[in-house]
Amino acid sequence: MDQYIEFVGNHPILSLAWVALVALIVGGWFKSKFSAIRQINPQQLTLLINREDGVVVDIRAQKEFNNGRIAGAEHLSSEKAKQSDFSSLEKSKSKPIILVCTTGMTASGIATAMHKAGFESVYVLSGGMGAWQSAGLPTTTGR
Repeated sequence: MDQYIEFVGNHPILSLAWVALVALIVGGWFKSKFSAIRQINPQQLTLLINREDGVVVDIRAQKEFNNGRIAGAEHLSSEKAKQSDFSSLEKSKSKPIILVCTTGMTASGIATAMHKAGFESVYVLSGGMGAWQSAGLPTTTGR
C-alpha cells in the first residue's frame, strides 16, 4: 500500500489519468447495462425475428441496401432517420425494431431518436452488416 501512495505522490498526473480512465470504463458499462437501446449479435437478431416478429430496418444508402441486405429488411433512408421521420414504421411501433447500418455506429443515435419517438423495443445490430456477413448468414439482393 505504501508503494501506491508513493507512486501517487510522485506521479499525480498519471494517477489522475488512471482514475479518469477507470471512471470512463465504469460509466460506459453502467450506461450500456441500463440503456433502453440494446446491442445484439446476429444470432439474437435471428431469434427476435423468428420468435417476436421483429422488424429489421436497414438505414444504409439505397445502393448498399440493393446490393445486399437481410431478408425481409425494410429500408429507411438515412436522411429521414436523421430527421426523425419514422412515419413508414408507425405500424411496427409495438414490435421489436432492429436497426442495421454498415458498422453498427450510425444506428445507435437513430435508435435513441426512435425510442424517444415512442418505439417500445429498439435494438442495434452490433457490428452492422459486417457482423452479419462475417457470421456467414444469408443476404438477399435486388430492389
